Amino acid sequence: MQRFDRILGILLFLRSQRSVTASKLAQHFGVSTRTIYRDIETLSASGVPVYAERGHEGGFQLLEGYFLPPLMFSRDEAISLLLALTLMRRLHTYPFPTAIAQAERKILAALPDALRSVLNEAEKIIGFEELPADIFHPEPQSAPGTASDQQGRDAENDIISTFLQAILERCTVSMHYRSPYREQDHVFPVEPQGLFWDRSHWYLAGVQLDDRRMQRIWRADRVIRISRQSVPIAAQTEFDVGDLLGRRWLRPAMELWQTRAPVKIRLTNAQAERLQQDWYYRHACFEPLTDDTMLMTFGECDPSIVLELLRWLGAGAELLEPYEWRGLLKTELQAMLQMYD
Repeated sequence: MQRFDRILGILLFLRSQRSVTASKLAQHFGVSTRTIYRDIETLSASGVPVYAERGHEGGFQLLEGYFLPPLMFSRDEAISLLLALTLMRRLHTYPFPTAIAQAERKILAALPDALRSVLNEAEKIIGFEELPADIFHPEPQSAPGTASDQQGRDAENDIISTFLQAILERCTVSMHYRSPYREQDHVFPVEPQGLFWDRSHWYLAGVQLDDRRMQRIWRADRVIRISRQSVPIAAQTEFDVGDLLGRRWLRPAMELWQTRAPVKIRLTNAQAERLQQDWYYRHACFEPLTDDTMLMTFGECDPSIVLELLRWLGAGAELLEPYEWRGLLKTELQAMLQMYD
C-alpha cells in the first residue's frame, strides 16, 4: 500500500472509530507504530484535527464535528454509487430525495464524457422490478388523509428523512399516527432507532416513550405528521435493525393477534410445509397433532380471507375454529359443486 493510500485509510479509520491506538492502526495497515506516528504527523500538518488521549484506554481521535474533504472516486466506485442511487429511486419513497439528486449530479459531473452520456440515463439500462400484488394477504385501505399520489409520496419522503435525521442527531420526535386498525389517531413521543424497507413499505422502529418505553414499529405511510423535538437522547437503547429482518418484526404482532381472534386449521404436513414458506403464514403457530397432520393457529377477523386460504389448500385442510365459519365454507363449497353438476 502506498503512503498516500495508507494516510487516507487512517483518516477513514479515525472517522469510523471514537478512539484508536497506534498499535491497532499499525496492525491494521501492516506497518510499524513509528510509521503510523509519522502518518499522523502528516495528517496534522495538512490541517486534519487529530489529537491524542493519554492513558491505558487512550488513542488517536478526530475533533468532533470534523468531516472529510471531497473524495476522489475511481470509475468503478462512481458507477457503483450511481447504480445504488438508481436502485434507491426505484422505491416509491426514500429519504433525502433532493440530496440524492444532487449527489447523482456531482458523481456524473466527475465522470468522462463518454461514460457520463451513457450513465446519465441509468434507469434505461438497468431495471429493478417491483414486487407483484399479494392477493393472499390483503391489507386494509389507506387511512383517510393519506395519499398514494405524488403529494403523498413527497410527504412520506419528508417523514422518512425527519426520522432518519433524528437518529443521526440523537433526538426524539413527536409522531402523529393513524392506523386502519384503530378508530382514533394517536400522538406520542418516540426515540427513533432505525428503519427498514419491506414489501414496498418503509417501517420506522423506535421506543414509544409514553408506553412504558415499549419498542414499536410503525409504517411510514400511516404517519400523518412528524417533528423533531429538542429533547436529546442521553443513552440510546441498544438496537440492531438486523434483529427485525427476515420478517421477525411481524412475529410479536402475529402472536398477539392469535390470542384476540384465533383461527385454527387442521392440515396435512405437506400443506403446513408449503405455508411455512410464505412470508406471512410462516409466523403462525404450527403444532403436530398426529404423524400426518398439524394444527395451524393464527389471528384473523375477516372470514373471507380464511375461506380463500382453505379453498387454496384444498382437500386435507379442515377449519376447526371459529366453528360458525364452517357453515360459511360449506355454503360456498355447495355453490361451487352445483356448477359442476
